Amino acid sequence: MVNFGRVLTAMVTPFKDDGSVDFAIAEKLAFYLVEHGTDTLVVCGTTGESPTLTWAEEYELFQVVQKAVAGKAKVIAGTGSNSTQEAIAATQKAAKLGLDGSLQVVPYYNKPPQEGLYQHFKAIAEAAPHLPMMLYNVPGRTGQNMQAETVGRLATIENIVAIKESTGNLDQASEIQRLTPPEFALYSGDDSITLPLLALGGKGVVSVASHLVGLQLQQMIQAFEAGQHQVATKTHLELLPLFKALFVTANPIPVKAALRLQGWSVGSTRPPLADSSTDLTKILTSVMTQLSLL
Repeated sequence: MVNFGRVLTAMVTPFKDDGSVDFAIAEKLAFYLVEHGTDTLVVCGTTGESPTLTWAEEYELFQVVQKAVAGKAKVIAGTGSNSTQEAIAATQKAAKLGLDGSLQVVPYYNKPPQEGLYQHFKAIAEAAPHLPMMLYNVPGRTGQNMQAETVGRLATIENIVAIKESTGNLDQASEIQRLTPPEFALYSGDDSITLPLLALGGKGVVSVASHLVGLQLQQMIQAFEAGQHQVATKTHLELLPLFKALFVTANPIPVKAALRLQGWSVGSTRPPLADSSTDLTKILTSVMTQLSLL
């Protein structure tokens, strides 16, 4: 049984002033995150700005992060694409690097039907049969929702082991739990929905906020698992303003701004994303000050 842990950080990609990837900062950040509550790093996902990274940059990031956290945490590679053949090629290359898993987003823009989604993920899984796969359902970005019934079909494929569910729909999450085997792991794709998903049998979270509060998220999940539900709820409510602040505009603009406030040289986002506004900086400064993060 594959175990990616409770707190998976969807890691940002640091950039230099000239816009190139800062691999040295990526290495330092990866090590820091693992020392502060992260069980698994998800590299080159949405938060890592995968749409504007080249495949060459992504493969180097996979290797840099893998080396930085070797023996301490797992690494999942974002190798999804809206082209099945491209996703297969990227996933096979990630498998050869000895990574711990792949993140496969629902194909974006072309809006395939449910059967198309099933065949897409099935083909990738069969092309890299020894690499565990996490599905990624985020209709707000892809334009297409993968239905629970489709997830249930895919969960019968041996190396499709988990889903990052980012619909915010608890009914759909409940259906996924009902239609998948106990060993199939349901992860929240939204920090603010982590606690409700735990009540449905969820495993944990693929988090943005864990860049800042990874230890607190670990404590919240562990408290819930220990039956200390009031403690878990208290932590959830304390962190809720941060969860909301990190999504007042397109991710990862806010989390990169928050990291810069803490002194991390992660750079700005790549176009077409835009730098944070003065208003966002004020919001983040207020929330982070209240949580003693500054």
